[in-house]
Amino acid sequence: MKRITVAKGDGIGPEIMDATLSIIKAAGAQIEVDEIEVGEKVYLAGNTSGIAKESWDIIRRNKVFLKAPITTPQGGGYKSLNVTTRKFLGLYANIRPCMSLHPFVDTKHPQMDIVIVRENEEDLYAGIEHQQTDEVVQCLKLISRPGCEKIVRYAFEYAKQYGRKKVTCFTKDNIMKQTDGLFHQVFDEIAKEYPEIENEHWIIDIGAAKMADTPEAFDVIVMPNLYGDVLSDVAAQIAGSVGLAGSANIGEECAMFEAIHGSAPRRAGQNMANPSGLLQGAIQMLAHIGQSDVAEKVQNAWLKTIEEGIHTYDIYKEGVSKQKVGTKEFAEAVIRNLGHKPSKLKAVSYAKESTLNLPKYIRKTPLKKELEGVDIFVHWAGTDAEELAEKLQVMNSSEVKLTMITNRGIKVWPEGFPETFCTDHWRCRFKPTEGKSISKQHIIQLLQLAESNQIDVIKTENLYAFEGKSAYSLGQGQ
Repeated sequence: MKRITVAKGDGIGPEIMDATLSIIKAAGAQIEVDEIEVGEKVYLAGNTSGIAKESWDIIRRNKVFLKAPITTPQGGGYKSLNVTTRKFLGLYANIRPCMSLHPFVDTKHPQMDIVIVRENEEDLYAGIEHQQTDEVVQCLKLISRPGCEKIVRYAFEYAKQYGRKKVTCFTKDNIMKQTDGLFHQVFDEIAKEYPEIENEHWIIDIGAAKMADTPEAFDVIVMPNLYGDVLSDVAAQIAGSVGLAGSANIGEECAMFEAIHGSAPRRAGQNMANPSGLLQGAIQMLAHIGQSDVAEKVQNAWLKTIEEGIHTYDIYKEGVSKQKVGTKEFAEAVIRNLGHKPSKLKAVSYAKESTLNLPKYIRKTPLKKELEGVDIFVHWAGTDAEELAEKLQVMNSSEVKLTMITNRGIKVWPEGFPETFCTDHWRCRFKPTEGKSISKQHIIQLLQLAESNQIDVIKTENLYAFEGKSAYSLGQGQ
């Protein structure tokens, strides 16, 4: 018997949670439930995170959290409970299966059956932003080797457990060679450990276009956070409906399962809502806690119900659907079908007593790290890079000198183009003169010279080589 934490949420949440729990319990799920309150009431009671401390304690004790949709009040500095939960509990992997239910649910892609595996903790979603000048704000894109290794390994282990044949990686490493480049590099490294599973890499833009047009070309797709967030919703929608999709958020210690749709307050209390999204999350939960036989029974019963044309209003279609039902009636139909399998849709069969091999990350031997220069970012309201370069000459010395200025990543000095539009945010690169080396003391001296000459430095970035390889971007046009 596994004790889990349940939150019924807001809007349609209580109705679809009751329906979901009734189905999985009828199927024989060995669970005991601790219910907590999260969402709108907690927010409006003065808790900006939407969850009380004692609720955190229950979630952390039980390790497994089944959550219905919640409503986050507008304004007032309220934080996203989903983002907070993922980060606090280290839920690094977001898993979203997206399968078409043709011909019973409308889709242009009748053969679609893919799984999006999204990194959940870092990338631009670290949320580290700053306004640096009058005209420029910055958001830091953080990609770590541990984050890449954990999510890529999860994708391959998932494929192995569920009999998937291929794992595809989407990045934009033709442009972001350091961040997305690391993700791609780790993907290639880990793929070698799974020779039985096909692997491939696509640039995100053409990969997204291919997925939207020909999703049957893919199986499991693994991506950094932002791309995965966008494309998992696209995949769910083109499969049939975002309202049918469930989501798992997996960490080394804890896991959270949910529907991907919102709380739909307009439909609350009307016995209309489709519980399928949350039920799909619960099926993933059952597989996660080792009750794959129950997960298999529920999924096949759900597929059988969809196949019989017993549909809630959101997917009901004249000529295809046979009966329009409410939330409770849909749950009752799924329960009646427990023990049965679909005849037209593909029945599922989940591996028994199988666990994913997910070793904890072990920090590697430190690399040899050498300082090669510094980028000094300057707030300057002028527009002529030659004029700025002239001002910065006072910072040159016999050991360190200005070598390049870029604006929004484009090299504008030396040999810039007058047609290039420039903002008030300038990256000024200083490197050692030939035969010399640079130290952090030199950087301090550069900053002192900038201050004494009224040059407004807004940030610095040290330029390093690791194992003799320069590990920073050049300006475009280099």
